[in-house]
Amino acid sequence: MGIRAFKVDSFTAEPFSGNPAGVCLLTEPRDERWMQAVAREMNLSETAFLLREGDGFRLRWFTPAVEVELCGHATLASAHVLWEEGVLAPSETARFATRSGELRASRRGDLIELDFPTKPEQRAEPPENLLEALGVKPLYLGRNQFDYLLLLDSEEAVRAVTPDFALLRSVTVRGVIVTAPSARPEFDFVSRFFAPAVGVDEDPVTGSAHCCLGPFWAARLGKSELVGHQVSARGGVVNVRVAGDRVFLGGRAVTVLRGELAL
Repeated sequence: MGIRAFKVDSFTAEPFSGNPAGVCLLTEPRDERWMQAVAREMNLSETAFLLREGDGFRLRWFTPAVEVELCGHATLASAHVLWEEGVLAPSETARFATRSGELRASRRGDLIELDFPTKPEQRAEPPENLLEALGVKPLYLGRNQFDYLLLLDSEEAVRAVTPDFALLRSVTVRGVIVTAPSARPEFDFVSRFFAPAVGVDEDPVTGSAHCCLGPFWAARLGKSELVGHQVSARGGVVNVRVAGDRVFLGGRAVTVLRGELAL
């Protein structure tokens, strides 16, 4: 019997929008080389691999190029699959053992809410080639454990960024977040996320980036509950609730493909 595999659009209720993730339900451990090969075959920004472990699941995420330390949209997709396929009851909390510690997902109304660590940034100097690759002059630049964050002056400026990905790939960092206040009242801020160094030129909707964006905008706007709009071509909405050193990321998901790996 093959390994059950799914393609799920995360941070959206509409098929073919949001951020697509692969989810593989493993029945036994698999080595990193095999998981990387599957992720390359899936050719999505991330593919998640789940293996039952005690009362939870071991969860790992791979881009087509590398394994990553933290991923929001593929975690949301994983929880969605576990509930939708009856692996977990709707009332159960999904518990994941990951490289970023234990992460949890639960239902909150019609949203799936992820319990993640905050990853706040600190002011930083721009590395060589970063500003040239993006073609921007930020109002503020910071860096956290994973990414650079650049504050621009408007949503229009965020939407207009056209990176030189070859040059951006030379910057030693997982990814780059550009953000600004939203021009629309239903959202608090907008963002985009570029990560060519890990094989993803532009990620459609990036949950882990909101581990930085959440505390960043909570401090500036003086509110702990926010709504972020990632304005990539596919687009997606992330509900953000900041509570101390944790950030709760809420979104919807829809399965667009079910099958099995014939291995």
